[in-house]
Amino acid sequence: MGKGKLKKFAELETYPFVVQPQREDVLAGLDLKGKWKSEFFKNDAPLVLEIGCGRGEYTVALARRTPGVNYLGIDIKGNRLAQGARFIAQENLTNAGFLRTHAELLDRCFAPGEVDEIWITFPDPQIKHGRAKHRLTGSAFLQRYAQFLKPNGVVHLKTDSEFLHGYTVGLCEVLGHPMEEAYYDLDKQLKTNFPNHLLLEIKTYYEQLFAGRGKTITYVRFRLNSQP
Repeated sequence: MGKGKLKKFAELETYPFVVQPQREDVLAGLDLKGKWKSEFFKNDAPLVLEIGCGRGEYTVALARRTPGVNYLGIDIKGNRLAQGARFIAQENLTNAGFLRTHAELLDRCFAPGEVDEIWITFPDPQIKHGRAKHRLTGSAFLQRYAQFLKPNGVVHLKTDSEFLHGYTVGLCEVLGHPMEEAYYDLDKQLKTNFPNHLLLEIKTYYEQLFAGRGKTITYVRFRLNSQP
């Protein structure tokens, strides 16, 4: 492991708003499970997760925009989280934090109904059939989210993958998850009439990279029916 990564890992240890549990502790049931609002954020505001947050850009941007909501970015790669953690520290954002763990373990980290919304931004689409179980909007993950998302809670997906966009829309129709909003091209469908729309205002490093290559950015928002 390079010195740069080691430095970032050491830096993360200094931030009280970054939780880095050992895998065995998560499997046993995280101490903060059911207590994120009261003990971590120390308020009763809504809790929104960004799963696979990478550098945490969306988490931080949403926290800036809506201070009355708690945002928790989740990723396993600590060297990526370091950048977002610096912004939280520099700006003293009290409604943002990070949890370093695997997405497959999130049902061990949150209690039923504890989470109000989920954001998924630019995940790996896992196009190969053998990787379907790793898609963050696949049926296995949707079942996992239902264990801690409030009844009829909202899931957002923003992606440059036309495959993942279409797959998610189709899966929601099959499973009975109500679709609230879907854009196959954000720039074409929103930019003219809503130039300051949240979906256009907040752009991650990867979104800017993909858009610069001519990739179309898509978005879907649906409610997770816990009993499809």
